[in-house]
Amino acid sequence: MGARGELFTTQVYLDNRSYFFNVKENRTGDVFLQIVESKNRDGAEADRHQIAVFSEDMQKFLQGMDKSLEFIEKDRKARQKAAREKRAAKDAKYAKGSGDGKKMYRVKTDKKSNAKADDGIKRTGRIHVVSKKPQTED
Repeated sequence: MGARGELFTTQVYLDNRSYFFNVKENRTGDVFLQIVESKNRDGAEADRHQIAVFSEDMQKFLQGMDKSLEFIEKDRKARQKAAREKRAAKDAKYAKGSGDGKKMYRVKTDKKSNAKADDGIKRTGRIHVVSKKPQTED
C-alpha cells in the first residue's frame, strides 16, 4: 500500500484539466474510488474537486454512469440525424428550381465591385422611364 492508502492510480490529461482515478483504502479497511479533477487557472493555484465512491456503492454508481452515457450517445445521434435532415432539405430547396439536377447557390457579391459609374440617377431596383422632349431647331 502506498502513501495515504493508495492502491492504484491512473491519470487522464485533457486541455486544461487533469483527472486522477485513485483506488484507496481507509484506516478501517474500506476500499473506495477517489476521482479528482484538477483545473489549471491562469497563473493561479489550480482548482481541485474530488468525489469518493465506496466499493459497496460502485455498482449503483456505474449504472448511473452507464445511463448517462447512453443518453449522451442517443442525443448525439439524434443531433446528427437532425443536421443531416436539415442539410438534405436545404440541398433539395436549392436544387428544386433547376430541372437538370444542378444545384444553384446564391453568391454574395461586394456592392463596390459591381458599382456602375455615377450618372446621377437614383436606382432603387424599379424600372425608371425617362422621357426626353424632342429638341426643336430654332
